[in-house]
This record gives sequence, structure tokens and C-alpha cells, in this order.
Amino acid sequence: MHRVYSVAVFIVLASLDNVAIGLVPPLYSPISRALGVGEGALGVVTAVSYLVTAVAAVAWAYAGDRTDRKPVLMIGTLIWAAGTGASVLTDGYWTFLAAQLFAAVGLGAVGSVGFSVVSDLISPKRRGLVMSLWGLSQGVGTLAGVLVASQLGGTDWKVPFFVLAALGVVACVAYFTTADIRRGQSEPDLAAVFAAGEEYEHRISRADLPRIAARRTNVWLVLQGLTAQAAFGSLVWLPRLFQARAEAQGYDEATAIAVGGLLAILFQLGGVLSIVGGLLGDRWQRRDLGGRAKVAAIGMLAGVPLYVLLFFAPIGLPEPRGRPALEIVLGSLFTSPGLLGAFLLAVVALALTSANSPNWFALIADVNPPEHRGTVYSMGNLVNGVGRAAGNGLVGAVFAALARSFPPPANLAIGLAAFQVFFIPTGIMYWLASRTSPKDIGEVHELLRGRAAAEVSSRTPAGGSAG
Repeated sequence: MHRVYSVAVFIVLASLDNVAIGLVPPLYSPISRALGVGEGALGVVTAVSYLVTAVAAVAWAYAGDRTDRKPVLMIGTLIWAAGTGASVLTDGYWTFLAAQLFAAVGLGAVGSVGFSVVSDLISPKRRGLVMSLWGLSQGVGTLAGVLVASQLGGTDWKVPFFVLAALGVVACVAYFTTADIRRGQSEPDLAAVFAAGEEYEHRISRADLPRIAARRTNVWLVLQGLTAQAAFGSLVWLPRLFQARAEAQGYDEATAIAVGGLLAILFQLGGVLSIVGGLLGDRWQRRDLGGRAKVAAIGMLAGVPLYVLLFFAPIGLPEPRGRPALEIVLGSLFTSPGLLGAFLLAVVALALTSANSPNWFALIADVNPPEHRGTVYSMGNLVNGVGRAAGNGLVGAVFAALARSFPPPANLAIGLAAFQVFFIPTGIMYWLASRTSPKDIGEVHELLRGRAAAEVSSRTPAGGSAG
């Protein structure tokens, strides 16, 4: 039960870093006014923060793969909480940027080191399911960031930052209550080592890095993030698209921000179905060691046309008449055919592309020994960060260029639709991973079985038995 509780704690706390990541974009307009800069400048803050988080994650992950992981997580959590709280105390753009980048350094620890811990808590046959919960928690965290920002920050943009900083401190305390997870304890190939009362002693070293890079599936899993996250990174502007739609229909800015945030959350509920993608990956993987990658490839390619339709779907909203944003959105969902159609498109599109997340996590654990997983995850996350930063930063420039010919919200819809083309090479790279993963998985099993046999035999007295 303590292990189950620990998994739950890590999954919940992993969502908080994505709350921090999703906090700024819904508040671009009020923050830009307060700091005296354009919204594009805040897009740069978000893009650079993604990149800093990804770079810092590599260092955090390498430290976590060599040392005790719990203190690393606690230190990283305190850093991002401090940076988030300091963001509201700034008096200009550059100090705001500095505070956000300080928070980004701490955020790098949560995902990379937390992934390593969770992968040691679950057996290979359930990795897709549990990793779907891990990935879902991060998606929920992003939505929670939009919700907290849009609902608490409509009148005062500083309030959400204070709330999140306090939650970060609570999260740090919560790490004390989790179980001490032994590296590799979920691997069936290492069961004999732990049954004999021993520990899996292997730790990553610099000499391992060329072997990690030479593992072909790692190459595809890392590189796919460059294109996938370019598309996903552009989607942080989804609340801004719906805000512009509401403003074009006569809503004031504060109400439009709240409505845009709620619509973005509502339309991303399909991410919950990543659990289905994880379950499908688990089942297909039992019959075919390339199954997880095939599920992700199909989901990526099938989601593209649905996203494009979503951005251009007509969304009719009623007159505001002083009603709260929640009443407007929920009251219109089943009375406006355009809104209902857009909602259904969004659910299916998100369900398909969300199959990427759990199977990516599970594949990293499948094709790498325990002491490499945090580092490989962080390498993938670094490339993800580059892709997301590029997507988030470039799409802002594309919006500005399109605005010369297409006023909002048309420029936003066209720009977002164009960026979905990046999902196509992502699907191709997953298909290539499905061809290489069976061999890499087999080599990991052989490596761990050999290490377990050597460890147990070395501890068995002469003439005795291993038990």
C-alpha cells in the first residue's frame, strides 16, 4: 500500500510543474500591460523557460541516476516554488524573465527524476497504464494552470502565482511521506537480486553515454520530440485563440480570458483518453515488442486532420449579459451545434495524439536499464523543450505576420493549423522505433539477467545454494 500511495503522490506532484508551465500563457494580455511589453515578448519568456527547464533536467537526471533521488526532487521543488513566488514581486520585464527562468531550473528536476522513480515502482507489463496516468497528470497540470490562471487571474494576474508558490512548498513536504524506492526493483529479471536481500548497484557513468546514443530506439524516441513538441508547443496559444473568438463576438477582455481558458480546458479533455492509449500499448506489446511504438505512430498521424478542422470550426457564443464564464460555456455546449462539434473534434484529436505520451514513457523504460532511464528521459525532454520552445516562439511570429492580412482570430486559426504538419514526421519516427525496439528490449533483458546471475552467484558461499 505504501508503494501504491507513493505512485499516487509522485503522479499528483508531477502535475504541479505543468501547472507552473501553463500559468503564464492565459495571462499574456494583462501581464504584458503590467510590464509594458507586447504579448510576443511574453511568448519569448515561455519559450525560453521551456528550453531552460529541458537543459536543467539533463543535469538533474544525471545526478538522480547516480545518487539518492528524493533529496534531488525536494531541492528542485523548492527552487521552482521560489521562482514562481518571486515572479509577482518583479517590477519589469527583465526581472520577470529572471524569476521565471529561476523557476524553470527547479522544474527540470521534477519530471526527469520523478520518471526514474516511478519506472522503478511498476512492472513492465503495466507500464503503459501507469505511465498514461503519469502523462495524464502532466496534461491535467497544464489544464489546471490554464484554469487557475484564467479564473483567478482575470482581475489580478498575481494571485495564481502566489497560490502555486504555496502549493510548491506543500509538495516538498509531501515527498517526506513517500516510500524509499530501490533502483530496478520492478524488473522481473532482477527479482533474484532483491529476493536475496541485495541491491542493484549499477549506476550511470560517462562511459555509458556512447552506448545510450548507439541504442537505435533511443535515437527515434528522442528525435520525435523535436517535431511533436513543435506542434504541441503551438497549442499553448489555444486559450488565446478562443479569447480572440469571444472578443470578436463582443466580450470584454476579462470575460473573454475566462471564457477562452474554460474552452481550452474543455476542448483538451480528450487527453484523459491517453489511458486507453496506454492500455492498448500494453496489450499490443505483449504480442509484438514493437506494439507501443505502433500505437503512438497511428495516433499521431490520425490526429492531424482533426486538429485542422477544430481550429476553423465555427464557435457561436451567446451574449454575455453579465453572466459568469462557466455558465456561458456550459450553457452553450449543447445548444450551439458549432461548439458541440468543435468539442467532439477536440476530444477525438486529443485522444489520438495523447497515445504518444504513455507509450513514449514506457518505451524509454523498456529499452534502457534502470540506471539509464532518468538520463535518457531528460535527453528526450531536452529535445522536447527545444521543439516546444520553437513551436511556442515561432508560432507567435507567424501569428504576427499573418495578422497583416488576417485579423484575429483568423490569423491564430491559420497559424495553429499550419503547425500541425509537424505531427507527420513524428508518426514516421515512431514507426521506425517499432522496427528497432524488439532488438533493444531483448538486449536489456539479457543484460539484466546476466547481472542478476553474477550478483547472486557472487554472494553465494562456496558449496551453498542461492536459495
